[in-house]
Amino acid sequence: MKLWGGRFSKATNELVQQFNSSIDIDKRLYKEDIEASLAWANALQTTGTLSKDELQSITSGLNQIKTEFVEKKFVFAQKDEDIHTAVERRLTELIGETAGKLHTGRSRNDQVTTDFRLWVLNACSILIKNIIELQKELISNASENLNTPMPGYTHLQLAQPITWGLWILSHFWPLQRDIERLQQTQERTSKLPLGSAALAGTSLNIKRQKIAKQLNFNEVSENSLDAVSDRDFAAEFLFCTSLIGIHLSRLSEQLILYSSEEFSFVILDDAYTTGSSLMPQKKNPDTLELTRGKSGRLIGNLTSLLTTLKGLPSAYDKDLQEDKEPVFDSFDTLNITLPVMSGLISSLQINTSKMSANISPSLAATDIADYLVDKNIPFRRAHNLVGKLVSLSEQLQKPLNDLSEIEMQTISKHFNLDIKKLFDVKTQLERRNVTGATSTIALQEQLDKANIIVSQNDDRISPE
Repeated sequence: MKLWGGRFSKATNELVQQFNSSIDIDKRLYKEDIEASLAWANALQTTGTLSKDELQSITSGLNQIKTEFVEKKFVFAQKDEDIHTAVERRLTELIGETAGKLHTGRSRNDQVTTDFRLWVLNACSILIKNIIELQKELISNASENLNTPMPGYTHLQLAQPITWGLWILSHFWPLQRDIERLQQTQERTSKLPLGSAALAGTSLNIKRQKIAKQLNFNEVSENSLDAVSDRDFAAEFLFCTSLIGIHLSRLSEQLILYSSEEFSFVILDDAYTTGSSLMPQKKNPDTLELTRGKSGRLIGNLTSLLTTLKGLPSAYDKDLQEDKEPVFDSFDTLNITLPVMSGLISSLQINTSKMSANISPSLAATDIADYLVDKNIPFRRAHNLVGKLVSLSEQLQKPLNDLSEIEMQTISKHFNLDIKKLFDVKTQLERRNVTGATSTIALQEQLDKANIIVSQNDDRISPE
């Protein structure tokens, strides 16, 4: 018998049954569904709805069902609509009519969102752990080449010298923001909806705070109507995963460029690349390309849920059955992508000589402008003079640092031979000694702070 079949005189159309079913998607909520049902059974016993013997029978049956799932022995029935139906059907098989008392005062509306919130809380913790592992690999890589010079780019054009440490750590901080967002999502997700029933709240004298404590929720929902329809937590989770995907995509894009023969700044390990079915010489960065590509999938999942939510009225509507598939898919995508990226970074080789060779003398242009500023020339005028100096270098087909004093002074008498010291890359790097910049001291401070943050992250992550 269906959980809701008493009012109906005709069997559900077979295609409608298939269309209505969500068991293939939400069966992975079995653990959360059983945990929430155990807590609800305890609450029912305190109200007198269940006797102690009935509670013991239900508890024993639910624990047996959990064991069957863990040991992959649980058998789904053709008529199981969802995980809640499947668990209750199996509980009835195990303990008989007493199983029918478990759903007293409870609706699938508050049951499903309770299960879903429990799952999202755990999913956030798992993703945070994966991100921390990637952060550790970025830090390890940065430590080995913290002060190694390389060209920096804006608009994909040569800009100023930076270091490999500065570049690789620039991908650490977005991941840290991702962790903070996931933790904030956990805070807002940790609100118990159970007890809201279908929409108006349960009539039983249930101590919702006690259930919340048992299930490790921080608080209970304030409004029963909102509680059963709220999927903000799922949307926030998908936003977090989308942004993680974007951050991984940007890292991947640059590594794809840097690993190309034209750049040759890095060498990808064979274990993280593939070949061509036609061209024997090819070594393709498929791991990075897939990571870049999957960001579109993650963004699409967010768009899918937001589109579902935008037109819904208050309370529960069947549209909300579409909430779990994009969330599960985004989690699964990142749960493999993040460890793969960690492995790729740990095996990455840096071509220091190639990076140094690509640092053009023209990258000292800003330092030369600052040199003129030190001579009391307004920056805008200094900028213009250095631009003309670069143009002269191009016209004469001579590197900027090969221009003679006479040639330079055709642009401005303020250019003297002491300008030559500014072409030293180490000098350029050390001149930028503010927090977050390229000097040895600034880079070490940044690395130390990153290490402290990772250590704190390790201490703060929630248990699975």
